[in-house]
Amino acid sequence: MTVQRVGILGSGIMGSGIAQVAASSGADVVLRSRSRESAEHMLEALRASLAKQVAKEKCTQANADELLSRITLTCDLNDLADCDLVIESVVENLEVKQQLFRQLDAVMKHDAILATNTSTLSVFALASATNRPDRVCGVHFFNPAPSMSLVEIVRTLSVSDATITTVTEFTVACGKDAVIVADEAGFVVNALLFPYLNDAVRLVEKGVATEADVDTAMKGGCGFPMGPFALLDLIGLDTSVAILDALFNAFGDDKYRARPTLRELVATGRLGRKSGAGFYVYTS
Repeated sequence: MTVQRVGILGSGIMGSGIAQVAASSGADVVLRSRSRESAEHMLEALRASLAKQVAKEKCTQANADELLSRITLTCDLNDLADCDLVIESVVENLEVKQQLFRQLDAVMKHDAILATNTSTLSVFALASATNRPDRVCGVHFFNPAPSMSLVEIVRTLSVSDATITTVTEFTVACGKDAVIVADEAGFVVNALLFPYLNDAVRLVEKGVATEADVDTAMKGGCGFPMGPFALLDLIGLDTSVAILDALFNAFGDDKYRARPTLRELVATGRLGRKSGAGFYVYTS
């Protein structure tokens, strides 16, 4: 199958980012959100992202306009019926995703591929909620999707080779580097990344250094483009706690037990960049 029409579900920054990436491959994109307001917000985020690329001369205004012309907004799941590939990027909650997959399975054409952008949850558990487990896989983009080069393609025990091939070809057409990973919590990147982020919080809790000094140390000492606290704020502290909880539930290892400071910040509404404050305060 050649992927010519892609459905994207999710009203956050990942949804708009994946929509931009999918449209850049030449595919038509149906961007679905639960409300028209959130869908319009996603489109504005996409326009802002493209405007930055135009300003940096990474693409022309004509290219940006053409890309936007391939994206359609909807609040109706039925508008995804003729998509070749649908990528789900909603909240990291297994029950919520399973319910959505049941609904999508009933709407989508029989040979379409259903994929999830989950970063930690069992893709097989989602596939089992459908009547097409051979056409369900993980397609894990990283934030921000337009600029991050990696996509983890998650192979379950039930997925077909044809599905993995089609999704890999689509990912390459989007200009991304694809790695095939097993359906194990955290896959590759998050299984390695989140113990590091969690341990950075532990160091600050013990008074070893401040958040800013830890970030400076990891950038200067390891050559990382971003320190752990700036990265946690970018990911979202609520998302980070959800990922750590999923990893801890899967493996029972204390290195995945979310630090108290993370939970306290989430409880007070300091979720990172998206809320205006996390470990740091953001003015815009």
